[in-house]
Amino acid sequence: MKISEIDRAHAVETNIGDENTVFLDVRQAPFTIHGVLPADEETPYYHRMPQPVADASNDGVSQLNHHTAGGRVRFMSNSPYVAIHTRQAEVLQMSHMTICGSGGFDLYASEDGCEDEYMGTFKPGFFMQEGYDSIVRLPDSRMRLFTIHMPLYGGVNELQVGLDKDADVLPAPAYAIEKPVVYYGSSITQGGCASRPGTSYQAILSRTLRCDHINLGFSGSARGEQATAQHIASLDMSAFVMDYDHNARSPEELQATHEPFYQTVRKAHPDMPIIMVSQPKVKLNEDGLQRLAIIRHTYEKALAAGDSNVYFVDGRTFFDCFAGDCATVDGSHPNDFGFVCMAQGLLPVLRKALKGE
Repeated sequence: MKISEIDRAHAVETNIGDENTVFLDVRQAPFTIHGVLPADEETPYYHRMPQPVADASNDGVSQLNHHTAGGRVRFMSNSPYVAIHTRQAEVLQMSHMTICGSGGFDLYASEDGCEDEYMGTFKPGFFMQEGYDSIVRLPDSRMRLFTIHMPLYGGVNELQVGLDKDADVLPAPAYAIEKPVVYYGSSITQGGCASRPGTSYQAILSRTLRCDHINLGFSGSARGEQATAQHIASLDMSAFVMDYDHNARSPEELQATHEPFYQTVRKAHPDMPIIMVSQPKVKLNEDGLQRLAIIRHTYEKALAAGDSNVYFVDGRTFFDCFAGDCATVDGSHPNDFGFVCMAQGLLPVLRKALKGE
C-alpha cells in the first residue's frame, strides 16, 4: 500500500523538516515487532518479558526489563530514506560503551533474499533525555526489506518510522526460522559492549541464520531464578541458549540453580535444542573454573540421562585466536570483534542444533 493511503491521524511533529515524510507507529500493520513486547496501557514501554515475571525474578531484572536488547522492527518499502521519531526514558552513558550501542537504533536492509546490509545508525544526541529524531538516506528507492534494531541498554516508550509519502510499505516476509532462538544470560548476553545494536552476537547470528531471536540478557542480574525459567519454558522457541554463568553471585548459587533451570525448560520442551555456554574468558581463575565445572556437570548429567539434544560450548574458546586479547573493552565485556568471535564460535553448534543433525 502507498504511505499516503495510511491513516495519518497519529502524525507527529519532528525535527526532520520534510513535509513529504509520513510517520507511522510500528505497533500497527504492516510493521512487525520481534524480540520485545510492545508498549501498551498497562506497560507503557517496550519490554522483553511480562513485567510481573521480571518483578518476580529480582530487582535488576525488573529494572532492565524495559531495555530493548534484541528488539527489532521489520517491514518492506521503496522509500529513499528511513527516519525515526522515538520517545525514550533514558540513554545510559557508560565509560566503556558507546551511546549508539546503549541508546541508538541500527538500520539493515536486504534485497531479493540477499544478506542483510548495514545502512546506518540512528544516533542519539549525547545528552538526549526524552527521545530524538534521526534519518538515514539511501542511495536509491528500490524495494528493500528493512530491519531496525532497537537499543541494547535504553528503554523505548514510543517508536515511529518515517517514510516518503509516495513510497510503498509492505509486510516483511517471515524469518526462514520463525520460532525464535531464546538467549538468557548476563550483560554480555544483553549486548555490553557492542558499539551499536546490530553487532551483538545474537543479532549477527540472526542475520546469518535468518532466524528470529529473543534476548533475555540482564546485566549483572541473570541469577537463574525459577520465575525466569518458567517464563522461558512457556515460550514457543526453536532453541535455547543458556548463558548466565557469571551473574550467579557465587559458584554455590550457580550450583543450586543451573541444573534446575535446565530441567524446567527441558520438561516443557523434551526435544528442543538446549545449548549451555560458559563465560567467554581464555584464562579463568579458581572461581571461574568452579563455574565451568558446574555447567559441564549439568551437561554431562543430561547426556547420561539420555538427552540427545543438549550441547555445551566452552567460552574459553571464543577469544582463543589471533589478537584475542583485543576482543573486549575491559577484559570482560566484548567489543564488536569479540561479538564476532562469539558468533563464529556459536554458529556451527547452533546451525547443527537447528538442523537436528
